[in-house]
Amino acid sequence: MTSHNPSTDLKDLLANKSFVRFWLSRVGAGVAAQMLMVALAWQMYDLTSSAWDLGLVGLYQFCPALVLSLLAGHVADRFPRKNIVMVAWFLQAVVVLGVLLAIGQGALTREFLLWVSLMLGIVRAFQNPAQQAILPTLVDTHHLPRAMALNSMAYQTSVMTGPAIGGLLFAFSANSVYLACLMLYAMSAYWLLRLRTRQVTGPSDEPVTMESVLAGVVYVWRKKVILGSITLDLFAVLLGGATALLPIYAKDILHTGPWGLGLLRAAPAVGALMVSIYLTRWPLKKRVGRYLFGSIAVFGLATCVFALSENFLLSFFALMITGSADMVSVVIRHTIVQLETPENMRGRVSAVNTVFVGASNQLGEFESGATAAWFGPVAAVVFGGLGTVFIAVMWSYLFKSLYNRDQLVTTVEDKEKFK
Repeated sequence: MTSHNPSTDLKDLLANKSFVRFWLSRVGAGVAAQMLMVALAWQMYDLTSSAWDLGLVGLYQFCPALVLSLLAGHVADRFPRKNIVMVAWFLQAVVVLGVLLAIGQGALTREFLLWVSLMLGIVRAFQNPAQQAILPTLVDTHHLPRAMALNSMAYQTSVMTGPAIGGLLFAFSANSVYLACLMLYAMSAYWLLRLRTRQVTGPSDEPVTMESVLAGVVYVWRKKVILGSITLDLFAVLLGGATALLPIYAKDILHTGPWGLGLLRAAPAVGALMVSIYLTRWPLKKRVGRYLFGSIAVFGLATCVFALSENFLLSFFALMITGSADMVSVVIRHTIVQLETPENMRGRVSAVNTVFVGASNQLGEFESGATAAWFGPVAAVVFGGLGTVFIAVMWSYLFKSLYNRDQLVTTVEDKEKFK
């Protein structure tokens, strides 16, 4: 019988070589993606000094996900997910090479950066559903909450280190950032190539029809606990995210350079990493619904503090708190989504989740850029933070089963109550 001792469970999970290789590949590719985003954002703002254009960078990345993710989810349930992710990383490396060539030829323009953002959005529309659906094929159900925390730690490690390294490298030269991205994508592909996943009995021969493509949407709509989880993230982070405006805060409000931008982008990940380490050792076992909604409210309040701060250290600390709160939310929501989804549907449900996550991040960046252009950055971020608190309160009434959920890993009887 599997031990439920926290130390033993963690050792068993870390002894899983495929999980460790997947974790390393997530870190490497994640760091590359974050470095790339820092470089592109800084170059766009340096070229145009426009909050609107910073918002467009996010919008150009989101639109492909909105259009293609449902098809990508079907692809993830039909073809080997590992191969899909590897192709996606290869294509992103090709995009990086294109940016290097543009810099060398003096052809880096606003329009070129928007096309780069669009290409990255198309590729990641296929990468994300496949990548999300891999993890449950590497570990058993009992280890999934802890594996989710470690997986989120990989992401937050990349978010924390990627922008900081990218900002420092960019201060030296833009080319060094893109060359580092190429090396990291190659390293990640090596680890992913050595991955061994559990055989998935999915619809490998199912034709691409409107019904099969929309199956994930139908499933999410019927499972209210999943619907509440992913829409909570959509509206909360859509309003509360301030990532797109960090170049403005770094340059015009806090008066720092690329290094300051890198540190500000890394700040949420510092807090998230600390919380993920805690949740890896001591996963949440009781009152997870209340922790979920409480973390969303804390996220919104900390966002308001950041908006009003003119002190770099206070701003950094406030962003750390947003990352800590978001990590609690991420682990709870993603574990619920994976546990409540059949294995042969995980690609399509992950695709629906990807659309919502993309909306909360990329579309949220566009919303932040647009409102900042209209009302100024401080008013835009304050409005977003207060809106996030409002969403947490409203969703606690609309999705009472999610708010009242006690445990992540439920019994069969519990699952009937949460439909």
